[in-house]
Order: sequence, then C-alpha cells, then structure tokens
Amino acid sequence: MAVYDLTPVEVPAVETKYRRIKTKLPVPESLPIFESLAQSEPRSMAGQPPIVWDKAEDFIVSDPWGNRWIDWSSGVLITNAGHGREEIRAALREVIDRGLLASYVFVHEQRARLTQMLRNLSPDPENYRVFLMSTGSEATENCIKLAKTYGLEKHGPHKKYFVTFEYAFHGRTMGAQLAGGMQKQKRWMVDRDPSFVQAPFPDGYKNEDTSFELFLKTLREKGVPPENVAGVMTETYQGGGPDFLPVEYAQKLEKLCREHDIVMCYDEVQAGFGRTGKMFGYEHYGVTPDLIACGKGISSSLPISAVIGREDIMGLYPPGSMTSTHSGSPLPVAAAIASLEIIQKEGLVERAARLGEILMLELRRIQQKHPRVLGCLQGKGLVAGIQVVNPGTKTPNPEMALKINIACLQKGLLMFAPVGASGECIKIAPPLSIPEDALRESIQVLEEALDEVIAP
Repeated sequence: MAVYDLTPVEVPAVETKYRRIKTKLPVPESLPIFESLAQSEPRSMAGQPPIVWDKAEDFIVSDPWGNRWIDWSSGVLITNAGHGREEIRAALREVIDRGLLASYVFVHEQRARLTQMLRNLSPDPENYRVFLMSTGSEATENCIKLAKTYGLEKHGPHKKYFVTFEYAFHGRTMGAQLAGGMQKQKRWMVDRDPSFVQAPFPDGYKNEDTSFELFLKTLREKGVPPENVAGVMTETYQGGGPDFLPVEYAQKLEKLCREHDIVMCYDEVQAGFGRTGKMFGYEHYGVTPDLIACGKGISSSLPISAVIGREDIMGLYPPGSMTSTHSGSPLPVAAAIASLEIIQKEGLVERAARLGEILMLELRRIQQKHPRVLGCLQGKGLVAGIQVVNPGTKTPNPEMALKINIACLQKGLLMFAPVGASGECIKIAPPLSIPEDALRESIQVLEEALDEVIAP
C-alpha cells in the first residue's frame, strides 16, 4: 500500500487553463481532516494522494483552497461521462423532488427503462436479462453463484469448479476474493474452497507463455477436467496492468466453454461503458459472454452495478430469491440512465478510441526515453498503465512509482495510488469526456515528472 507523507512541502506554483497549484502540498489546512479520519476510520481507508476533494467538474478535481488537478483517476474508473455532469445532477434532483428515495424491488418506472437500456447493449437483447445491484463485488459474486447453480442444476454436483486467473481482482467480498488471483488477499480465509482454481494470465510480461495450452495444462495439473468446470471468469482486462487477453486465447477459451457447457463470465466492472473504446471491452475479442458483470462507469456517479446475462441462467432462481436491498434504487437508476444517455449522445465510446490512439502513441514515445525503468506498457481507449521496474529488469519498483505519482500530483495531475501486485504501475484513466488539449497537457506533465524522477 502506498504511504504518502503528510508533511506540507513548498512546490512550484502552477497556473494553466486546466491546472492550478497555489499552496503547499499537502495543504496545511487539510491536515486536521486527515487526522480526524485517522481517528475514526481503519487505516485501510488511507493510501490515496493526500488532497481533499471539494468539487469535481467533468475532468477537473478541485480542493477547498483553490488548487485544481486534471483527473486521471475518474474516481476509480467511475466517471466515464465526466464528474458532476449537469444532466446527471438534474436527473437526481427530479427524483429527490418527487420524494422517492428507496424502493427495494418494488417497481418504479425508471428501473424498467434502465434494464431495457442495458438489455439493448447485450450481445442478444431478446435472450439476455439484467439484474441490478449496488457494487461490482455483488455483480461478480452473482456471476459465481449463477454459474455454479447452472452447473449443479443442469449437470449435477460434479460440475462445481470455478476457474479464474492469477493476479485477477474481482472485488473484496469473500466469493470475489476466492475468485481473485492475489494470494495475499486470501490469507484471512485460512481454509479455502478448493472448487476455486486459478490459471496463469497470458499477459505476455509477467507470464511470457500466452498459449491457450498453458490454461489446459494448468487444469490437468490441478486435477480439474473441463467437463467438471461450472464457470470461467476473467476481467476483460486485469486492472493492475491493464493486461488484455490475446484475441486468439479469448476465442479458444470461448470454444472450450461451448464444448463443455461452461458459463463464460466477463468482469466488465472496470472496462464497461466505453472505457476501452468499445461499449464493452469483450467486444475487442469477438466473443459472446454468458454473464457480464458491470459496475463503476454504469452511472458515472452513484453506486449501482448489474449482471447482464443469458435468460436461461439468469432465470434459475424464483421470484423473491435473488434480490438485493438496493436493487434498482431510484437515485442510482436515474444517474445511470442519464450517464448512458450522455455516453451515447456525445459519442464517448468513439471518443475514447480516438483519444486512446493519441495516448498510446505518446506513452510509447515517453517509454522509449526511459526503456530500462519503464517496463510493460499496455492500454486501449482511455485506460493505460506503465510498470516501473528496477533498471534493466522486470523487478517492480514501487518506491519509484510512488515518487512519480507524487511528482505528478505536485504539478496538477491527479492519479490514484500506483496499482499492480507490488504497487509498481502508473495507472491512467481520465474521464472519457476529457478534451484533446487537456489530454495532451496531462501527458506532458507525466513526461516532466518522469524526467525529473528517473533522470534528475
């Protein structure tokens, strides 16, 4: 976990069209807020750059003391349509003024509208259904539950295994962490469910073997015949990279699932709603998931998630037995409808694809300036990451990654703390609404920070 020093330091003043730094950082007046949180919250809630968010508009985050940052976090890949969009706020005000703030699964009209909108984005609208929930972890847990239920009901108790990938992150609840591929996040469980198994992820960097044969070999070595697998789940891209499946690998995985009636789940919590330059990231692979877990960018604001999936799988549970307290709650639903309308009306999916080409071209140029320290570079659309390594190796260098992150912060460019298995990855994920000139300006800031930290 990144540890940020809360000692205020003088930093050069910044004043551009989009950025402004005019105080010490962290701002001295902000320290009592951090001290109060340290007394009232667990330390797990710390670990992000030490600024106090006061206002967020489109792609700019401001604190109460006049500082402004270009945002490369989107919260945590939430605000695809931009922060605080007036259309979303207006939709929320309308619901608030009506007075309908909670509804459980009692019906309200906008829930029907949103589920139809999401159904229409599915691979086969006639045969897919939508289940609304609150968080991405709920969505991935639901995929696990449905895949295992399908295997049990259709084939019997032998079809019980759920296969995921090493380094995967599917959430922080128990089932999501059993499916996740980060071993240190599972230590608290002590005894683990042996029906959850992981295969190496074919990222081509940490694991150079990108052949699908490695997946099949792993199942053999773990004593898991494909006919006993209930479900397979992969993030469309692993968030710590972002690392994408090779297209041929994804298609061979789909073929295996079809041959053995395995429920194929794609975790689109980070990737969905335009982030990768497609409405859903799985579209890059030419595959058709059976279940799609959605979250984060679905509303660009309030907590809401969804599973979009085949009717025969989604319909396994009878009325009242697969619900969530805030399934389709009025405020998040209104926000999601408004966000989807913005994404489609403003062509933000296509915009992400176009700006992503600029982003990756510039990042490759910057990487070539420091090839011994900037390792793997991956990205599609408006999500990218650069792994910082010890010179000439693949060994992660989280200390240098943090220094780069802080240098960007001090220049008016905001990212969340470095990600990846060791905290070595500089993650880039601006709102999809960012203008081209702001994107180019922020890339220049990153380059300046890298030059200063790597080659002072």
